[in-house]
Amino acid sequence: MTVKLNRKALEHARSLIQRGRVVRDKRDDWSEHAPSAEEENRYLNKHGFGDYSQWFLGVDDDSPADTKGHYSFPYSDFKKVHRCAVISLESRAAQNDHDDIAKAAKDLLTLIDED
Repeated sequence: MTVKLNRKALEHARSLIQRGRVVRDKRDDWSEHAPSAEEENRYLNKHGFGDYSQWFLGVDDDSPADTKGHYSFPYSDFKKVHRCAVISLESRAAQNDHDDIAKAAKDLLTLIDED
């Protein structure tokens, strides 16, 4: 698996944060706030993979771009950036040696916490 930073998604997340579209939730809330598989499928059916991709900081070039498996490290509920999601993905990225993704998540947390 070759997962790399999705720069388009990083810019999208920064833009959302700058516009105040953030949920400042607690560290362990992501399991309750993460979109379900059904919600992901509804979003995909309505918006397609082009829009879907902007909600994930990781992309796996070993998987086809038109599959959910191509995208990893979600940071949102398809509406707002969730602080708990960014914390979770930073930890997972660091544990799996995806240093560029972990650094991007840390930078997003800094932006979130500055307000």
